[in-house]
Amino acid sequence: MRLSKTAAERERMAQDATFDRRPVAAPGPAEPGWREVARRVALARRPQPEGARNPSLRFLVSELGELAEPLRRALHPPLDIPRAKTGRVAVLLPGFGTSPWRMRYMAKQLERAGHKAKRWGMGVNLGVSPELFDKLSDRILAVRERYGQPVVLVGWSLGGVFARELAKLHPDAVAKVITMGSPFSGSPYDNNAWRIYHLVTGHPVDEPPVEAELAEKPPVETVAIWSPRDGIVSPRASRGRPGERDRAIAVRCTHVGFPNSPECIRAVLEELDAL
Repeated sequence: MRLSKTAAERERMAQDATFDRRPVAAPGPAEPGWREVARRVALARRPQPEGARNPSLRFLVSELGELAEPLRRALHPPLDIPRAKTGRVAVLLPGFGTSPWRMRYMAKQLERAGHKAKRWGMGVNLGVSPELFDKLSDRILAVRERYGQPVVLVGWSLGGVFARELAKLHPDAVAKVITMGSPFSGSPYDNNAWRIYHLVTGHPVDEPPVEAELAEKPPVETVAIWSPRDGIVSPRASRGRPGERDRAIAVRCTHVGFPNSPECIRAVLEELDAL
């Protein structure tokens, strides 16, 4: 049984979610022993199920081009960011293997428009666990209480999968879900990252340690931003089918580039303005 949080604890959690603070990684599990390592390696070496489709190799290789993104950004003028009609509160959830730092540029652009951008408060995204969902629920509820309005969940890749499930748990606390390259539709093997996921988390992508119907649409407005150039997640998995999301928006960027793509950032800003 989970104990309810005091008002002081909820306020602290909401404050710690700001991008202005240095992210603190959540404590992870102990290093696995050699038997556990061998088990995870065996999981990673499983054959891909029949019918699963990965993005092409040329798109996967193009992901390496994002290494030059900071240089490209420095050589171009700042984005022209219009002022928001109404300031919203957005919680940004990073992709698998990344931290809030990788979404800091997007957060700054949202704040330039007049929104509040809050980090998820869980450090590096190392996969799903029941404990993580309990803490994320507390975080979302704390931010919603502090600002007095439902929050917008903006999730990149696996972070978007988390966002969809959180909105199902707390629809009154979530105004909208925006996913970016998130694998919520089709086969959970429709991507080029599932072997790494097996190795790091120790569980298969189709056997998570929490109950979830990934393709089921949350009971709030849900928008899927996807890219035909995605080299990690298959477009059919991140675009979804009618009924699995309310709308799908195509942008042209790599999977790694979603949080830094001007086109993607503008799409997110438009979705915030549409509330």
